[in-house]
Amino acid sequence: MLARRVPASGPRLRYSRSVPVFRIRDAADLLGVSYDTMLRWADSGRIDKITDDAGRLAVDGAALAEFARERAESAALSAESAPVAAQSVRNRFTGLVTRVVKDTVMAQVEIQAGPHRFVSLLSREAADELGLEPGMLAVAAVKATNVAVEIPAAARRPPARPAGA
Repeated sequence: MLARRVPASGPRLRYSRSVPVFRIRDAADLLGVSYDTMLRWADSGRIDKITDDAGRLAVDGAALAEFARERAESAALSAESAPVAAQSVRNRFTGLVTRVVKDTVMAQVEIQAGPHRFVSLLSREAADELGLEPGMLAVAAVKATNVAVEIPAAARRPPARPAGA
């Protein structure tokens, strides 16, 4: 089962809670690279590619999350020595859940959104209700020093018209 399109602004991504599989184009959008770059990485074995239910090339969500985390860590190490020339910050970052650590009361959730890594501390109950696990698509909604985790809503089909209407 493929994920459904999410509405509104931001990248058009496919998402499913039960099957975190992303088409190559959607994986490229999540990493902020071109489709061609993502396809070259998959063809060269940098990230494993799979075939989805429709026979299209895809990437497992958990593998994509790990790849995004490793890529961001590598970029962060090289960027630490470079001065900041400009910065653009937005309040909502769509990315992949890369890590979830739960104890009896609290949960720590990491989201990799392009080169940005967000860590959110939330209740265990909230993390369980959201069904958070590595490879899932999520949005880090940032206000001041708090990061809330949201799950994009699935696109709704318009209601069917009655016959003869």
